[in-house]
This record gives sequence, structure tokens and C-alpha cells, in this order.
Amino acid sequence: MVRARPTIPSKGMPPPVNGLHHITAIAGDPQENLDFYAGVLGMRLVKRSVNQDDPSTYHLFYADAVGHPGADLTFFPWTMAAPPRMGHGLAVEVSLEIPRDSVGFWSARLERYGVVHDSDVRFGERAITLHDPHGMAVALVEPSVMPARAFTPWDAGPVGAAQQIRGLHGARVWQREAAPSIDFLTRVMGLELLAAEGEWQRFGARGGAGTIDVRETPNERRGAWGIGAVHHLAWRVDDDIHQQAVRTAVVESGARPTGVIDRFWFRSVYFREPGGVLFELATDGPGFTVDEDTGHLGESLVLPPFLESMRPTIEQQLPTLVMPGVSGVR
Repeated sequence: MVRARPTIPSKGMPPPVNGLHHITAIAGDPQENLDFYAGVLGMRLVKRSVNQDDPSTYHLFYADAVGHPGADLTFFPWTMAAPPRMGHGLAVEVSLEIPRDSVGFWSARLERYGVVHDSDVRFGERAITLHDPHGMAVALVEPSVMPARAFTPWDAGPVGAAQQIRGLHGARVWQREAAPSIDFLTRVMGLELLAAEGEWQRFGARGGAGTIDVRETPNERRGAWGIGAVHHLAWRVDDDIHQQAVRTAVVESGARPTGVIDRFWFRSVYFREPGGVLFELATDGPGFTVDEDTGHLGESLVLPPFLESMRPTIEQQLPTLVMPGVSGVR
């Protein structure tokens, strides 16, 4: 493994993003998804909402106790979707940060629940690799250097505070040609090359949590979404001003971002980077407590204001979800 020297931003470059904000993936049955992420992995369901573009589908958000930016792994349970076609232009794995010296705990817990898993070492970091119930590749990673991140343990969760998942560690992507994407990550997004190992190069934000590993795969087919695939990677920006500055740089790079979309817990801009991976710029605020008390996050269906008039119809379409017990199973 080769660790890269930090790069110094050039004058005129936009302010860099602050690491990952959230990752959104496509799931199958929502109850199976809830049982695994809240029950087995012990993450808190901090928001139970719907896909705002497809309100017949849940949008489930898992994070630490309060849903800090950088902690959220979210899912669209599209039960009728086909399996994905894994290939270039997709994120092919999500990694979650676990505390130091907790690999043994997590290996035993996964064994207890019958989750097939393996061990690995990447960039000098110990990892447990597995697939979730719908086939998404997941890694639990002990960082070699603990990143600066806000974290609030979920005291009522099935995993003790000392072993709880801290948040997003990163994602791995395949690219047909790595160079255009790497140029975009460093020049437009302001990420730095942190290290290189074999066919992988790792990029991250200075001082921020959440990395992206890039591998060039010229012989792979073009990837396509499906159940068990990552839908998009969202990057943190401080506020509207920061978001607009990065969006301007995205436009100047030749990409075609959306306008700002109010997601009510954060504001979003979407675009595809040169290799085709869908990116988002998401503001840190207002946050998940803007419409729910911290003590009751995720307990009931929350809808954005423009969908409230449709609540009876939406609730009739959505399946009932049962929260896992303290033991992690229903």
C-alpha cells in the first residue's frame, strides 16, 4: 500500500465537500431490510418516510441515535425491481465504520444470526465483508485512523454503545476509465488521494469522514441498478452557499446538475460524475429532528408537507413494519 501526500488546493478551486453525507441503496422487502439493519447491525431507524418521487415506496434511514450527517445509510425498498447488473459506473460496496478492536464482537454477532461473512485487510484496516439479505455488498471496517465525526450512541439499541456502528466508512466504485472520474473527484469535489493499494485508489475529504475507493475495470460491462445495488452517493456541504459553490464547479466541469431540491431534512442537488455514478450534494441541515422529537425518531411515518394530503392513500399502499426487539430479532 502506498499512502499519498495530501494535496494543496489551487487558487480558484471550489470549497471541497466534507466527506460523505449519506448513501442510498435499493432494497427488496422492507421488513427484511429493517430486521437486518436495525436488528442485526443495530443501527437506529431515524426516519420512516417515502421516496418523494415514488411515494408508494418507503424511504428508510438508518444512522446513529440522532442521524448525524455522515452516518446515514438509506434504502428504497423497490420489491418489484430486478437484480442489478454489477459493472462499471456503479458503487459496488458500502462500508460502515466500527470501533477499534470490535471485529471480534461483530464476527461473533454475525455468526449468531447466521450471516455469512469473511475477513479482509484493506489499506491497513481490518474489515468484515458480507452481503445483506438482498445481496448488497457491505463491509464493516475498523479505521486505521479514527476520523473526526459526530456520533451519538443509541442507548435503546440491541448493540452496546462501545461496539455500535459509528457511521459511513465509504464506498467502492468501478469505472471503465478511472482518470476522468479521479480528475472530477479531486478538481471539482476537492477530495484528496489518500492511498493506493493494488488496483484501488482511495480518495477522501481533508478531516471529513467517508472515503471513495476507485478501481478501473475496462473489461466489465456497464452496471445497472436493481435490488441490492447502491443508488447514489451523497456528499456533505455545510449550507446553501457551500452547495451553490460546488454546484457551480460541477456545471463548469460539463456535468448537468439538477436545481436545488428541498428534501426537508436537507437540500439536495443531483448529477452524474464522468463515469456515471449518481452523486448528490446534501446540506448538513436542517436535520432529522426538525419534524420529530429525538426520542421518537423513526417510530411513525413522516411525510413532507406536499404529500400530507395524500397520507391516507400512501399509508394504505405501504406494508406495516414491525421494529426488531432489543435482542435484534422480532
